[in-house]
Order: sequence, then structure tokens, then C-alpha cells
Amino acid sequence: MAQNRRSLLLIPALVFGSAVIGGMYGPQLKVASAATADDDVKTSMKQFTKVYSTVEQNFADPVSPDKAIYKGAIPQMLRTLDPHSNFFDPKDLEALREDQRGRYYGVGMSVQGRNGKTIVMAPFVGSPAYKAGLRPGDVIIKVNDKSTDTLDSTKVADLLKGPKGTPVQITVSREGVDQPVVFNVVRDEITRKSVPDAFIVKPGIAYLKLEQFNETTSHEMEEDLQAMNEDSLKGLILDLRDNPGGLLNEAVSVGDHFLPKGDVIVSHKGRASAEKVYTAHNGNHGRDYPIVVLVNRNSASAAEIVSGALQDHDRAWILGDNTFGKGLVQTVYPLVENTGLALTTAKYYTPSGRLIQRDYSNVSFFDYYYRNNTATRNLSDVKSTDGGRVVYGGGGISPDEKFTPMKYDQFETELIIKYELSNYTRHFFATHKQKLPSGWNVDEATMNDLHQYLLDNKVEFSEADFTKDYTWTRQRLQAEIYKTAFSVDESRMYEIKNDPEVLQAVDALPKAQALMANAKKIVAERMRK
Repeated sequence: MAQNRRSLLLIPALVFGSAVIGGMYGPQLKVASAATADDDVKTSMKQFTKVYSTVEQNFADPVSPDKAIYKGAIPQMLRTLDPHSNFFDPKDLEALREDQRGRYYGVGMSVQGRNGKTIVMAPFVGSPAYKAGLRPGDVIIKVNDKSTDTLDSTKVADLLKGPKGTPVQITVSREGVDQPVVFNVVRDEITRKSVPDAFIVKPGIAYLKLEQFNETTSHEMEEDLQAMNEDSLKGLILDLRDNPGGLLNEAVSVGDHFLPKGDVIVSHKGRASAEKVYTAHNGNHGRDYPIVVLVNRNSASAAEIVSGALQDHDRAWILGDNTFGKGLVQTVYPLVENTGLALTTAKYYTPSGRLIQRDYSNVSFFDYYYRNNTATRNLSDVKSTDGGRVVYGGGGISPDEKFTPMKYDQFETELIIKYELSNYTRHFFATHKQKLPSGWNVDEATMNDLHQYLLDNKVEFSEADFTKDYTWTRQRLQAEIYKTAFSVDESRMYEIKNDPEVLQAVDALPKAQALMANAKKIVAERMRK
């Protein structure tokens, strides 16, 4: 009964949270209309309580309050509002906080489920798992005394987490080793870098990958740019592909770094909140090297704030695909029992005034998230950049230059979905005991060995397939081998330097330079009039 009372009390808590916002930002509401709204809420609450009580007493099976309320009533209510308002149970809320903080306590490695087993994808450089000697491809068979046979990878990852300084024993099977290998690891604070890659990709050209916007993003970026001697840069590739967004203030700080002092970065307003405009307070200190921003259909929210601001001010050339189109601001309200509510409270607008949010009124949530057509736009929301270029709202950020990734053929797809290259990598290190030298490259002998391995493991392909995809296969294999031979960071750097879209971005830097110069000229002429 205590659990039932706790669950039923959660609904008034949600209502109360909304009432506080209304009271703070909506004092102009008439007393009569407020009373009517209160009466409607009371009536609805009575109806809900009666329905829930009837279900609890008469349903064929015992009713779980957590399932009925946390997973049922509240999420269904929020789905009537918009695609992004969301309820977090205690576990989900803690995961959200970990993402925002950019750190957690554990052993420091990514794992993935494959064919009912949990595989180590990569230990993070410098983490306890990395120092202990765990490798990509290791199969986790036990955590302490608990077998992983019946556990999915999420539950295994939860077992690996724990308070700082506590021990955990990890038992793995490793190809080429007859007996299970046991690692005794002490958990530590694991920092999740939101800027995992920052290096000089070509002479004078820097590359920065922003994976998300958490509490440390702008600080990480500032440190990385300083380490690459930002004042001497001739160009920057800013990679926001697959960046789902994050904290608004961090997006503003990133935009602030690249725009002149005083430039608008973003604004937002909602029914219960006045318009708020964010401008560059520190500014770029005169640094005007050209920038190419990489985006795709999974670049969303805070990533669209940054790319939209740089596009509207003609500060960067945008390369890739139309972004997701999420222009709704969520405020997270903590609730009882360590739960939380992420409620859409405002819509954000780029400096030119365009709304990035896509229309979701007449589509299912599935079609909204997994749409086929990314090139949507609202023809009634037409704005212009500082340099006079036409831009549209209502469909995410449209790139200045389209990039269409190559489509995998059947042989490439087979290697990817069956993890054949990572499987071969385990075989490779089972037979190559000596440490690979720095700068090692996949040679013809290794490719011939891979060819034989695929035949032995009944992978279907023709000699024409192997020949046609030889270069692609060699590069993917080298990246896979680098994870074990060196580190996941070395592997990612190798992949990025050979990424066709990154190479196209480097070639597009003169376009970014010309765009910026033209905008400055037009703005100067406009001010003289």
C-alpha cells in the first residue's frame, strides 16, 4: 500500500510543478480562469484515481504501480504534448545527470552485446580497464562472482559501475588463450569527454569533434584549441555529426568562442517565459580563420544552435545533410522519489529569427524520429543571413553544401553486421604476440590472411567483391587493429584522417573564407547607408 500511495502522489507533484511555473511567469491570469482550471484538474484527478483503483482491484494480474504510473500514465500524458517532453524514473534521471556532468564511477570501457555475449568494444585511454590490460574483443563472462550468461550488456555495464575505490573482478575469455583471464580492477572516476578528438588534420588545419554538450564541453574545447595554438590556425573543421545536443549554456559558450562580441547566438521564448536573447560576451578576439561545420540528420538541439548561429552570421560553411530539426527547450524539474520531468517550456530561434523545430502535429512519433525526407522547410518562415543569403525555418539547418555518404555494397554490409573485421582482429592478435610498431600499416600479407580467414569462416563473397572493396576493407581493418595495438584514440584519428567527408571539408575551407569575406563587405556597406 505504501508503494501505491507513493505512485498516486506523483500526479499531484507534477501538477504542482506546473502551477509554480504558472505562478512565476503568468500573474496576468484572471482569478476566475485559474479557479476554473483548478476545478478541471481536481475533476480529472478524481477520475484518474477512480480508474486506477478499479484497475488495481479487478485486473486479472497484480498491478505494478511503477509500471502503471511511471511507464504508463505519465509518459502517455506527456506524449499528447510533444515528442520531447519526458519523464525520468530514478535510473534514467541519474543517467541524465551523468551525461550532463560528463563523469561517472566505474572501470572505464564501452561494452556491446553480440550474439548473447557482452564484448569489450574499447577501454578508455588511461582508465582502470585500460591500465589493467583489457582489450577490444574480450568477452566478459563474469563480473565478481556473477555470470553474464543471462544478462544483457546494459546490466553488465551496471555491474561494472560502483563507488570510487571499490574493487571489481572481471573475468573474460580471449581468443588464443586457453583459460579465462581474470582482471582485478579498482573503480575510479571516469571522465566522459564531450570533445573526444582534437588534432591537426592537415598542416594548419584543426579538427574538433563535439559528441554532445555537457558541463565540460566549452572548457574542453578551449583547452584543445589552446593546445593546437589557435592563433596560428588557418582553418577549423568542427564536427557536429550525430551530436544529439545537451546543455543550452554550453552551446552558447561554444558559439561565443567563434563569433564577434555582441553577435546574437540564439533566443528562446515560451508561453510562460519572456523572450531571452543570448549574445557573445567574450567574442572571438578577432580570430577569423575559416570554419567548416559537419552536420547530419542526427545533429540536434544544441548542435543546431551552434551550426545555425554560425550559418546566420556567415561565419562558417555548413557541410553534410539537413539536421534533425529540434528547436524545443526542455527544463528538467526534479520530483519526488528521485524522479524528474523534462518539460518543453520554450522554442528557440536562430539569430535571423528562424524556428528550427520541425512540425510534428500530423505525424506519428515513429515517423518524426525516423523520417525519410530530411529536406523539409517552412516556406512561410523565410529569413536571411548577415550576407543576405536566404535561409528557412521549420526543417532543421540546411547545409550550404550537401554530402551524401557512400552506400555499402553487399560485401561491406556483410563485414559490418557480422563484425567480421573485429572477429579477425581477435584472431590476428592470437597469432601475433609481438607489439606492433608505431605507424604500422595493414600490408598485403595481412590482407591475404584476412581473405583466407573469411573463406574459412564461410563468409560469402566473390573475388571481384574483395578486389573492388580492397581499399575500404584495408582501412576499416587497420582502424580495428589500432584499437587493440595502440588505443581507441589512435584508431579514431586514423579513421577521421581518411574520412571522405572530412577531406571534402578541408577542400571547402576556401568557400568558408569567401563567405565570411563577402558577408563582412555587405554588412559594412549596409552600415554606411
